[in-house]
Amino acid sequence: MARIGNLYGPDATFLGIPAANLDDPSSWTGSGAVILGAPFDGGTSHRAGCRFGPQAIRITDYLPHDGMRPHLALDVDPLIDLGVVDLGDVEMPSGETEQSLAALEDAVRTVAAEGVIPIILGGDHTIALPDVTGVAHTVGWGRVSVIHFDAHADTADMQFSSLYGHGTPMRRLIESGACRGDRFLQVGLRGYWPEPETLSWMAEQQMRSFEMTEIVEKGLDAVLDEAMALALTDCDAVFLSIDVDVVDPGSAPGTGTPEPGGLSSRQLLDAVRRLTMELPVAGLDVVEVSPPYDHAEVTAYLANRVVLEALSGIAWRRRMLAGEAMRQPGDPLLEGRRPLGS
Repeated sequence: MARIGNLYGPDATFLGIPAANLDDPSSWTGSGAVILGAPFDGGTSHRAGCRFGPQAIRITDYLPHDGMRPHLALDVDPLIDLGVVDLGDVEMPSGETEQSLAALEDAVRTVAAEGVIPIILGGDHTIALPDVTGVAHTVGWGRVSVIHFDAHADTADMQFSSLYGHGTPMRRLIESGACRGDRFLQVGLRGYWPEPETLSWMAEQQMRSFEMTEIVEKGLDAVLDEAMALALTDCDAVFLSIDVDVVDPGSAPGTGTPEPGGLSSRQLLDAVRRLTMELPVAGLDVVEVSPPYDHAEVTAYLANRVVLEALSGIAWRRRMLAGEAMRQPGDPLLEGRRPLGS
């Protein structure tokens, strides 16, 4: 069950948007997207603290919390245009992993079944399992592709002798059939894991992983071109799962398993904007923000802007599909920024 407000800390909604109640569909079914908190860090393998992530993502900003955020380049105000509301946090006690994951899956499934896009604030990456599964129940089993931004593959078979943890959700998703291995695209991998056995399993599933050296060699736009082409082949919708540790820890230090040499914050924001403008996104999560390890709230600021950039792209795409008038290429605010020409 979702609780209105933050489970950890004072009640607040995302940037002051209206609160809604999952158990009262009339309060949210008219929205284009909803915010849902998943304050769970029982699956961490190193530094904990991301149970406080949803609260930090909701409130970290320097502008008044009035529910207005007009996008400078896209000519949308996503919180208003999409009628975004905040359903609060799902109760996810760290000592009850399976119970917690089941509660989150139920909440996400309830939202997705109404044609509303769930935006889930984590929490550690264990939550990707119920997030994608909940959306797949609506889109169709094996019909939702996943684009996964992360330093780590999260495809381990076991973590501390458990099937569930932030190192295992992508394997569980593929094993369950909720999504297909050959439509699972990973962006930003680097470092010194996984071991050969796990890499072999990933190859057997035909997963496509874009390691950072490939991104540097080809360029991020070319990588996104390939990822989007695969994501839209024989699938009906896309789920974006964004671990903030895909960004170099110099720009996102507040996370549990930092790995040097990642994307810049600018690259991640541009990628999220482009993907949400060009793809039929059915759900999104932002995970692994750990405020106890953050400095000057820079990681929370980034995660907040990832959510806003995603909502802006979704709002822009909906306006485009509806045929409404928009700024045209050549407008100085759009020139060189908008990936879609019209």
